[in-house]
Amino acid sequence: MVVIANRRAAMMLFSGASDMYSHRVRIVLAEKGIEFDLVDVKPGDRMEDLFELNPYNETPTLVDRDLALYDSAIIMEYLDERFPHPPLMPVDPVSRASYRLMLHRIQRDLYAHADVVLHGTEKQATKARKDLRDNLIASVPAFAAKPFFLSDDFSLVDCAIIPLLWRLPLLGVELPRQAAPLSDYAERMFKRGSVKASLSEAEREMR
Repeated sequence: MVVIANRRAAMMLFSGASDMYSHRVRIVLAEKGIEFDLVDVKPGDRMEDLFELNPYNETPTLVDRDLALYDSAIIMEYLDERFPHPPLMPVDPVSRASYRLMLHRIQRDLYAHADVVLHGTEKQATKARKDLRDNLIASVPAFAAKPFFLSDDFSLVDCAIIPLLWRLPLLGVELPRQAAPLSDYAERMFKRGSVKASLSEAEREMR
């Protein structure tokens, strides 16, 4: 058991080694070069310290001194504001709202289906896998337009989608030839230093 009270001076991340949502946060931490303590939480574990910080006993959970945060999207935005360099969200409100909307769509259109593939029944997983593949194919023009996802700069949107693309073999999703811009984007992102640094051993074994 990790004793949080004695370690509050350091930033700490409760993370699942194969958890997509934890992976998103680890990419942000690596991109910004933030030092933190990693607490590996295995599926099904009920850690007393984690339960005290997060009533849902879920990963990721971030502890920064007296602040405890959960939900990957909230953690990612907090880290970007707490450590502003390099910035991963635009400054102006209109652009920030547009990025937040894209993060929401990634969750609704992609992650929701991936969660069903990983945790649903076989029948549910079959449908969800098809929906995930169709939605990825529909998004291909967005990857062809800019060097990053709808942007000239690496952003939280990239941090959000990369863990899902990394898991496509695990999810049983094969992309067709017409999805080449998406496949090319994924390969470029997988070579990025922060993405490599973010990977757990379990994630490296996925590919």
